[in-house]
Amino acid sequence: MVRQQSTPEQQSVRVLKVGERVRHILSELLARGEAHDDVLSASNIAVTEVRMTPDLRNAKAYVKPLLGEDEATVLKALRTNTAFFQKEVAQRLGLKFAPKLSFQPDESFDEAARIEKLLSDPKVARDLDDED
Repeated sequence: MVRQQSTPEQQSVRVLKVGERVRHILSELLARGEAHDDVLSASNIAVTEVRMTPDLRNAKAYVKPLLGEDEATVLKALRTNTAFFQKEVAQRLGLKFAPKLSFQPDESFDEAARIEKLLSDPKVARDLDDED
């Protein structure tokens, strides 16, 4: 039996799909409070993105506590419960290897606010208006 080689495009689509499945699984586990951690149960946490390595062995989950809850405490609780999350993700994905999870704060909202503030600066707004 000849095994077909996958193209880089197919590989990257697969990586994105697996990352999105991992994001959904983590979101579901957190929403249902399945981690048995008081900090995680009391917090509303958004899993905004999961980036997988091309070999699907490592996953970075970007998280943001909602309502401005203490991000450092939430990240510590997530990192403490990493083994639980890895086990659940492995069971639900059915992959040959379970991805090694790492939880990172999602800074994209802060960056978007910083850019918005820059764009609303009167000097920048004047330059933008001149282009129209």
